[in-house]
Amino acid sequence: MTTPAITAAAATRPWQLSAEAVALWKRFPPRTNPKSWPATRQSRATVVARLLTPPFLGHDSKTRCNRKLTLLKVLDWLEMQPGSTWQERWNASGAGIDGHVDWRTRLISDLKGVDNLGPRGERIFSILGMGLVQLIGGDVLRPDLGWLMATSSPLRIANEMERVRDGEAIAKLRALRTASTVGDSTVLPAIVKIALIMAAKGGTVVDVTPGDCLELLKTSREVFPGPVKSTRHSPFFYQLLHSLSVFPADAPSSVRMFSTRFPGQLTVDQLIDRYDLACRPVRDLLVNYLRERQPSVDYNTLTGLATALGLWFWKDLEKHHPGIDSLRLAPDVAAAWKRRLQTRTVRTSDEHGQVVETTVERATASDTLMTVRAFYLDLAQWALDEPSRWGPWAVPCPVRADDVQHRKMKSRQKARMDQRTRERLPVLPSLCEAVDRNRKAAAARLEAGGRARPGELFTAEGQTLRRAILKRHSPHLWAEEPATGQRRNLAREESNAFWGWAAIEVLRMTGIRIEELSEISRHSLVQYRLPSTSELVPLLQIAPSKTDEERLLVISPELADVLSAIICRVRTTDGGVPLVIAYDHHAKVWNPPMPLLFQRKIGLEDRPIPIAGIRDLLQDALAATGFTDATGSPLPFAPHDFRRIFTTDAVMNGMPPHIAQVILGHRDINTTMGYKAVYPEEAINGHRAFIARRRELRPSEEYRSPTEEEWEEFLGHFERRKVALGDCGRAYGTSCIHEHSCIRCPLLRADPAQQPRLIEIRDNLIARIAEAEREGWGGEAEGLKVSLAAANAKLAQLDNLIAQRTAAVDLGMPTFADIAVRTTSADPHQL
Repeated sequence: MTTPAITAAAATRPWQLSAEAVALWKRFPPRTNPKSWPATRQSRATVVARLLTPPFLGHDSKTRCNRKLTLLKVLDWLEMQPGSTWQERWNASGAGIDGHVDWRTRLISDLKGVDNLGPRGERIFSILGMGLVQLIGGDVLRPDLGWLMATSSPLRIANEMERVRDGEAIAKLRALRTASTVGDSTVLPAIVKIALIMAAKGGTVVDVTPGDCLELLKTSREVFPGPVKSTRHSPFFYQLLHSLSVFPADAPSSVRMFSTRFPGQLTVDQLIDRYDLACRPVRDLLVNYLRERQPSVDYNTLTGLATALGLWFWKDLEKHHPGIDSLRLAPDVAAAWKRRLQTRTVRTSDEHGQVVETTVERATASDTLMTVRAFYLDLAQWALDEPSRWGPWAVPCPVRADDVQHRKMKSRQKARMDQRTRERLPVLPSLCEAVDRNRKAAAARLEAGGRARPGELFTAEGQTLRRAILKRHSPHLWAEEPATGQRRNLAREESNAFWGWAAIEVLRMTGIRIEELSEISRHSLVQYRLPSTSELVPLLQIAPSKTDEERLLVISPELADVLSAIICRVRTTDGGVPLVIAYDHHAKVWNPPMPLLFQRKIGLEDRPIPIAGIRDLLQDALAATGFTDATGSPLPFAPHDFRRIFTTDAVMNGMPPHIAQVILGHRDINTTMGYKAVYPEEAINGHRAFIARRRELRPSEEYRSPTEEEWEEFLGHFERRKVALGDCGRAYGTSCIHEHSCIRCPLLRADPAQQPRLIEIRDNLIARIAEAEREGWGGEAEGLKVSLAAANAKLAQLDNLIAQRTAAVDLGMPTFADIAVRTTSADPHQL
């Protein structure tokens, strides 16, 4: 399957509320509107009399005149509709069904039909919203929430609600914007959403329930599907209401717990049904298979199995082979699927702007192949225990053992990771200095900008900026570059620089995983008192993550400084660290509130920095340093690179591997050694150290300079190894163990030129054997037969050697004897 097809399939996966969100929805349901209430049952005279008195009157005579005129015209139109209450008449008009259709057109048409437009005629079209907003503010009408969100009229409902319904509470909501980290572009739309809930449900701000907020978010997605402006679906209004202590004490502090972005754990059926498989029997088989595997794996592994089997395997087969309904794949079908799986198409643009498609190897292909192979083998094994259930699906596996080159894949991965470590370890000190320097520079710019007045130039860390003049309130400090006029959020730059620096420092000094970094809390800092000296040793407690094993790390003074800076930044005025609720993206569950260290304020809410956010902070911090690789591209650092660098640096500096294994939390020491990169100079130094240790174990006189007699005796040894049939391969200083019976000796290196002589020896041995057998010399015959077998073996070796030499090329390299003779016989005066 090509990449676009896979992406399209994944994009159709349905989003749904998590189990926690459904439970909270039932616990805090939205309010339901009654069919009738006192204000909507009032007579026309009572409604007009009430809405033409304070606080419904306008500020000037023109506004009061327009509000009265439009109120009367809206009431005239509603009286034309059937119903006993004003709400029933509004519903009967049909104007409140679709907010995208302008209701004013219907009103003008109906009044014009009965000649009741008045002297201003259709010119009142643009101000009709004044009349309707009065009826909504006076709780005479309660339009549907979806209609209120979609309609373009009436406008300024929030202002009307503040004037006539609950001015004190809405004023408090507006005042909260000074304590938030967002600007008016987010706060003001949030107040409008709260006013819409009041308009649709009645009551005041304190009457709004968490269920009303959830209903608004759900309605917003239904009314405005697809990508829209960022503030359209913003849940910031929930933060405003929660900060105002409107909700009950047991209400969730974060509306994110209701968001479909955090779907929670899906059932096995839902995991497979995301891919809309056409073959129902295979779909049921995959569901049953995952249900069998579910008790022995975690949720993250279970979702990986569902994706590999449902999407990459069977969905791909259904796309390219419609109607397929059997796991027994034809050889050509299996081969084509494996080819599609192992490669992917990458589209890039060249220097001319043209799209270029290239085929590259897919890195995850081996994992999927192993998953599919395990699936088939499991079915075959289970079929022995339950033939009726699994037997029909036990078919030959399309993935052979040689298709899954696990060792080759691991070797390539090890080589890539070692190369990454070798490229990044030398620049790590410079990287840390650059990140720290950028952090301090960002803090200096923020401080200097805070002292400057709007429109005034200021200089900090070699940069000259102008403080921006803002038209509306913003909690951030904005500055402009004088040359280009580009605006920069100095507060956000300082925050990103700090957290990027903090993440890099903690990762490089501890070697922990990124998910462990995101889970470090105030409770992770513990102390241990040494029994012998009563010294307190600070420790960092790492919560169980990948291997479900808790471990303790000693906090160095440098790491203590970093953790101290983090705590000083996040703690409140009372000295405590705020409790935040984090979402476990692997287990798809919400963790209980914890004082996590990596957190920051978003709006009015303290939120943990998610794993994806930490990755972005790292990349921004690294991009600001300007480091590049050999090709000139920015040098990327993945969070796991710091873990490999920590391991390599620790082992190279003398840390025993088994201690590094405990610190890193590995179950197998081979995993730890796999993290350690091997340097060429390290191998050379290790070999030289081995030679030095070997020399220490051998007699020292063996490493002195030889005398002339010893050298001559050494060369004579090679000369004395020359025998009739070739050369003797025995080592220097050893005697012949075969008593010079060379024909039987395996150390004899026969000379091809002596092949005729060896043939004569063989023929002679044959004749002597015949003579011994004829004379009855049994012992002599047995010994000669041993020599005959050795002679035949030597002849066979000569035949192979001659055949090789005929096909070989002579390089003209001198032999050792030639080099040694020339070295010893050379005249010193000729050198």
